[in-house]
Amino acid sequence: MRIAVIDYDRCNPDKCGHFLCERVCPVNRMGGEAIIIDEENYRPIIQEASCTGCGICVHKCPFNAITIVNLPEALEEGCVHRYGINAFVLYRLPVIKEGMVVGILGPNGAGKTTAVRILAGQMIPNLCGDNDSWDSVIKMFRGNELQTYFEKLKNNEIRPVVKPQYVDLIPRAVKGKVRDLLRKADERNALEEIAAELGITEILDRNIDQLSGGELQLVAIAAALLRDAQFYFFDEPSSYLDIKQRLKVARIIRKLADSGKSVLAVEHDLAVLDYLSDIIHVVYGKPGTYGIFSKPKGVRNGINEFLRGYLKDENVRFRPYEIRFTKSGERKSQGSEILVEYPRLVKDYSSFRLEADPGTLYMGEVVSIVGPNGIGKTTFVKMLAGVEKPTEGEVDWELKVSYKPQYIRADYEGTVYELLSRIDASKLLSNFYKTELLNPLGIPELYDKQINDLSGGELQRVAITACLLRDADLYLLDEPSAHLDVEQRLAASRAIRHLMEKGEKTALVVEHDVLMIDYISDRIMVFEGEPGRYGRALPPMGMRDGMNRFLAGVGITFRRDPDSGRPRANKEGSVKDREQKEIGEYYYVAP
Repeated sequence: MRIAVIDYDRCNPDKCGHFLCERVCPVNRMGGEAIIIDEENYRPIIQEASCTGCGICVHKCPFNAITIVNLPEALEEGCVHRYGINAFVLYRLPVIKEGMVVGILGPNGAGKTTAVRILAGQMIPNLCGDNDSWDSVIKMFRGNELQTYFEKLKNNEIRPVVKPQYVDLIPRAVKGKVRDLLRKADERNALEEIAAELGITEILDRNIDQLSGGELQLVAIAAALLRDAQFYFFDEPSSYLDIKQRLKVARIIRKLADSGKSVLAVEHDLAVLDYLSDIIHVVYGKPGTYGIFSKPKGVRNGINEFLRGYLKDENVRFRPYEIRFTKSGERKSQGSEILVEYPRLVKDYSSFRLEADPGTLYMGEVVSIVGPNGIGKTTFVKMLAGVEKPTEGEVDWELKVSYKPQYIRADYEGTVYELLSRIDASKLLSNFYKTELLNPLGIPELYDKQINDLSGGELQRVAITACLLRDADLYLLDEPSAHLDVEQRLAASRAIRHLMEKGEKTALVVEHDVLMIDYISDRIMVFEGEPGRYGRALPPMGMRDGMNRFLAGVGITFRRDPDSGRPRANKEGSVKDREQKEIGEYYYVAP
């Protein structure tokens, strides 16, 4: 089975010599019609039945607008939805189980949102044809758990609730106070209880447009939890939240499933997904081209197979390399040559005070910065970057600093390639940077896009790349995982790690994703205090001491997976959790 997808946003017939793909196609040159021209819409159409899959049009297209993929014929029976001729195709759907949390793990653009819209009854899948009836959908899934679900959905016996992905758009759609919004959503008469559990009681009387990203996320989760429904879907519930908030939300969602509700969750933080889910589906394919939902898997095995890049049951390899974590809990020092010693720094606002103890940074290391939201992490990084001037102390050094801020603005007029080539055009041609940074983050695919047209995840990848392309001694990256899917987070982690090691540079990374912290860090900086009022930055320390101190304050313990070495959060109150707390070992002990 062959599928051909054309990205018509990239396709530009006027600049390729008037449909170059049609002219180079061997089938067309021999009198056939594998590629025809839609004169009305002025665009090419690849007829998959006639296409031989030679790939010549794919390689000749100057805009990389064409993708042709050969797939097993067995998948054809599982074709759920196609967005049109030469458009994205979705195969299979996740199961929904009463009283369980089903996690979804996979890249952006692979069909997760399409699957959710179908399961929420917001669209009837066309079954890759011209279907517009729920009856045909029910027939397709007969003998499957989804048959009963779709029957109930068709008869309005199921009410789904969706927590949206882009919570930062909420202030555009909703005005007024938080309390008024949640009161309208409160069908379970549990507003005060849910607000207390999520820690948002103090913001109930604030206006929606005054909330931070993390506060908006918690309000969106609260609004979903307050609805009385049978099926709940949570799209990236950990975005903008710190580690403690992420695990708190995961526990609350688990309680929802324990009460007999069906829950589906898309999550890119693997530690949270592991903690949250009963079973998972891995979504694989080529983003923007096709997506396939795997069979349901046990959480541990499913995540480990994802990290290996190989799905055993399907006999599918979707990544050429395996991702492994160090099992020692302590990475060997990269060297002892000091890059800089910074002094005690203080930043005093009228309502918040940050005090940073003096510390030392070494060449070739990555130091992660951890702590709750509102504790001063971004303020500290801004002082080192020279963006904020300290109230006490002075950042006076001759170091070259490259800084990626937490919130990125698309205020550059031009393409991605133009922006990056202004930083260092030679590195865009370097095989080293192509291998370590550009290709893993998918940057060449974005070269021709206007900066102003980029999505949040695309803008984040470009910002990380721009930061790492600059010639600097110290790289400061504030929450690089925001808006990125799992594959992109791991690619960014590998890039940061390798570029610092091989270039003997130093990076400070503010991060909330535990797996990313574990993967990239040589040492760690812990921020303590009272969020919104007072913060104290401890000097960089070893991973074991730092994570033990940080996790003790959060009240969460982790162990290591015996196969992949990845950190796994212990269930609160479990035997392992109690044992580790008794001996003070919160950080990734042996399983």
